[in-house]
Amino acid sequence: MIRRHPELGAGIRRTLERRIRAWRAIHGEEQEVIFRQTHEVGQVGLSDFTDMGELGVTIAGVPLDHRLYHFRLAYCGFEHAHVVLGGESFVALAEGLQNALWSLGGAPREHRTDSLSAAFCNLDRNARDDLTRQYEDLCAHYGMRPSRNNRGIAHENGAIESSHGHLKRTIADALLLRGTADFDDLAAYRGFIDEIVSRRNARNAKRIDHERATLQALPDRRTSDYEEVIVRVMSSGGFTLRKVFYTVPSRLIGHQLRVRLYDDRLDVFVGGTHLVTLPRGRPHPNGKHDQVVDYRHVEPSTPCANGCRGVASASCSLFNIGVFN
Repeated sequence: MIRRHPELGAGIRRTLERRIRAWRAIHGEEQEVIFRQTHEVGQVGLSDFTDMGELGVTIAGVPLDHRLYHFRLAYCGFEHAHVVLGGESFVALAEGLQNALWSLGGAPREHRTDSLSAAFCNLDRNARDDLTRQYEDLCAHYGMRPSRNNRGIAHENGAIESSHGHLKRTIADALLLRGTADFDDLAAYRGFIDEIVSRRNARNAKRIDHERATLQALPDRRTSDYEEVIVRVMSSGGFTLRKVFYTVPSRLIGHQLRVRLYDDRLDVFVGGTHLVTLPRGRPHPNGKHDQVVDYRHVEPSTPCANGCRGVASASCSLFNIGVFN
């Protein structure tokens, strides 16, 4: 307007803004009314997940597709963050929440989440009911009342939603000061996140100590933070779980295994005996299956159908079906 009508002068902007504001007060649309919340000490803890892709973190040069599980006490601002390699899931929530509570040394009386809709995606009714029961059992184990905000109403979880942005900006600043977003391994990156969160908690130490004294005592032990699945080892020397093929020692072919599925690993059992821990794989974003293969699981004394022994050759049928790609 000033370029087209220079005679108006630069001061016209404030006059225009004031008149528009007055017009909206008389003729504008009704606005949403939000009542301020007063948080009671020891009452509410909140959990949520936030995507970290925009920060460009890499592990040994490989981009890390991950989220942060984020826990916060509404009154004192105590925070805990846990790197999650998969999507939002009950396993990630259970592990992150319990890590937060045991780090804090107590439990609030209420635990609030959003609808955790991502954890319910592609689940049938029975699976959803089972997930709800597991979540309620988890809260009951720590004496917390579970609650959820209404779907799509983010400000109902504002005590943690706004904190997401502050935490991510702090991490982004720390990466700039560090000079690189590349880490040697996942443990180094997790230690980096822990250090940042610890510094943020140190600024609220007095309020945290005050609220910690009002929290409920923790139970004698943690409860399960994994899913348990029964699989059978196929003649190809492994099993398929959640669109990922895993190899195991060939002596287990034909056996039924009990697998504890964590966010970042699988613990494999025969009966009550722990056999091996495997890194957890993820299917490709396009839905294509993936593989987690340990070549030491190929029995050196047993030839495959193509006659190769020990380390599989390129002519091995396992290569042809894509297991060793």
